[in-house]
Amino acid sequence: MTPGASAVNEKVLQYETFINEVLRRDLQKVLEQRDAVYEKTAQYLQLKNTIKSIQETDSKELKTDVDLGCNFYVQAHVPDASKICVAVGYGFFVEFTHAEALKFIEKKTNQLTEYAEVLTKDAAKIKANIRMVLEGLRELQGLKDLPEDRRREVF
Repeated sequence: MTPGASAVNEKVLQYETFINEVLRRDLQKVLEQRDAVYEKTAQYLQLKNTIKSIQETDSKELKTDVDLGCNFYVQAHVPDASKICVAVGYGFFVEFTHAEALKFIEKKTNQLTEYAEVLTKDAAKIKANIRMVLEGLRELQGLKDLPEDRRREVF
């Protein structure tokens, strides 16, 4: 092997390591964060639907099943359902009327949706960086470009 070829192989190895240890890990983290944001948004939307159904029944008291964890439910009786406690973050709960809770949920879901869009854009940038490094590797190794039908998504 010539000294030039060994230098190329060393560079290829460095780029492959960078892709696998940095870019793909970063992409995985961003996608996990985005999934967590989607899950939180779904929980707020479920709460919104629950509040609306409570408002439609126009009842002051409420009987419900409460999940204690691991799908273990107990029956609960709420004598006054005119106010509810909503998790606002960092372990804090705030007591809201139904109208206040719906207003808060609307703002919170908008904020979470914007954050999810930012994370989606970040994921796209990371995918583009992976693609760019892969193209650089292809050129460095002198390989021909793959036809469009043989290409696949990075993640």
